[in-house]
Amino acid sequence: MNLELIRELQAYGFFALVVFLVVVLYSYWFHLYRSEKTGRRNYEKYADLALHDEINDRVLEQNKRSA
Repeated sequence: MNLELIRELQAYGFFALVVFLVVVLYSYWFHLYRSEKTGRRNYEKYADLALHDEINDRVLEQNKRSA
């Protein structure tokens, strides 16, 4: 195999990886958007988690297995 063929395969592999990662990113964004719009999750509630992380703060949601 010559060096030119290896670099061409490397370029195609990089392009395929970038396309794959873009598809994964947008599908994850769509999942978050749809689950918040349908009411399954409220992600604004989780945004304040870093600000309210003391031991005496209220729990965001109860664990369904232990309740």
